[in-house]
Amino acid sequence: MSTDDVLAEVGARLRRIRKEREVTLAALSEATGISVSTLSRLESGLRKPSLELLLPIAQAHQVPLDELVGAPPVGDPRVRSKPIVRGGRTHWPLTRQPGGLQAFKVLEPQRKQEPDPRTHEGYEWLYVLSGRLRLVLGEHDVVLSAGEAAEFDTRVPHWFGSTGEGPVEFLSLFGPQGERMHVRARPART
Repeated sequence: MSTDDVLAEVGARLRRIRKEREVTLAALSEATGISVSTLSRLESGLRKPSLELLLPIAQAHQVPLDELVGAPPVGDPRVRSKPIVRGGRTHWPLTRQPGGLQAFKVLEPQRKQEPDPRTHEGYEWLYVLSGRLRLVLGEHDVVLSAGEAAEFDTRVPHWFGSTGEGPVEFLSLFGPQGERMHVRARPART
């Protein structure tokens, strides 16, 4: 719908709202400070609506400006991605475009596994939401708890999974071209 089409429908909306509230043009004029003739021309479509005219009318009728102009409804903001189960681990993709930086919410079930470090091109960032995540990275074997993060070059042999004590939920950001994540956090004091 074009801007002209939207503006052409405003007059009919103004008239309908005023009639529903049983308000006369004279009473609306008094409440808004807009002349009766201007209000009449707005309702009949002979005058283009402007913010200077619509704002006081919206206030007088106690309706949002969107209702006067018929703004399209805002789409559903929820991310509805289908989970992917791979090797017993559930991944929810949080990015939709292929290539580049990819984000996933991951649920690793409680299980004991023997680490099998692998390498590949890229850079990974992990953030633990709940539970404990075991990360084997090169010669390091660490456990991350909720609120902790790790980042690493995926060319270093690495593996991550459950500690075996319970499930772990975490966010994973992966950049196949080696993009680094930038976290603005103060290092822990030792």
